[in-house]
Amino acid sequence: MSKKKLAIFTIVVAILLDQIIKIYVKTNFALGEEVLVFDWFRIHFTENNGMAMGFEFGGKAGKLFLTLFRLVAVSAIIYWLIGNIKRKVHNGVIIAISLIFSGAVGNIIDSVFYGIIFDHSNHQVATLFSDKPYGNLFYGKVVDMFYFPIWQGTLPDWIPVIGGDFFTFFQYIFNPADAFISVGVALLFIFSKQAFPKEEQTVEE
Repeated sequence: MSKKKLAIFTIVVAILLDQIIKIYVKTNFALGEEVLVFDWFRIHFTENNGMAMGFEFGGKAGKLFLTLFRLVAVSAIIYWLIGNIKRKVHNGVIIAISLIFSGAVGNIIDSVFYGIIFDHSNHQVATLFSDKPYGNLFYGKVVDMFYFPIWQGTLPDWIPVIGGDFFTFFQYIFNPADAFISVGVALLFIFSKQAFPKEEQTVEE
C-alpha cells in the first residue's frame, strides 16, 4: 500500500468509526446515562461545549473562535501530512499525522453540524435530522462517552494540597477522536527521529 493510500485509509476508517460511535451514543442514550462495561470502564454520555477535558472559555464567541481555530489547524495538519507523504517518511509517521488529523476533523464535525442535525439530549434520546435542532451551525456540542474510573478513593492526608480529598483516576470522559489524537501524538514521540529529522549541518572549511 502506498503512503498516500495508507493515509487516506487511516483517515476514512478513523473518522467513520468516530462518527458511528458518537451517533450511536447520541441516538441511544439520554444525557448523563451510563452503561457499566467493567468496574473500571463505563460508557457515560456527556457533551462538551468547549475544549478538551471539558474546559470552556468566552461563551458563544469563544466557541466560534475555537471551531474556526480547529479549521485552520486541520488545514495545517493536512499540509504537513502531504509534505511527509512526498518525503516518503516512515509509515508510523504517516499513521500518526493521519490519526491526529482524523481526531481533529471528528470533533469539528460535532462542533459544526451536530447543533443543526440533532435535537437536545436532556432527559430524552436525541433524534437525528430532527425538525427541532438544539443549536445553530458552528455551535454544536462534542459528544463524549469513554470513562475509565480505574481507581476511586480518598487520598492520604500526607499528600500536599489534595490530601484527604476524594479522587478519581482517570476522571476525564473522552471520545474516539480524542483517543486518535492521543495515539497520534504518542506515535510521533516514538517515531520522532523520522518525523522531525535534524538538518545536516555543513561545516565551512
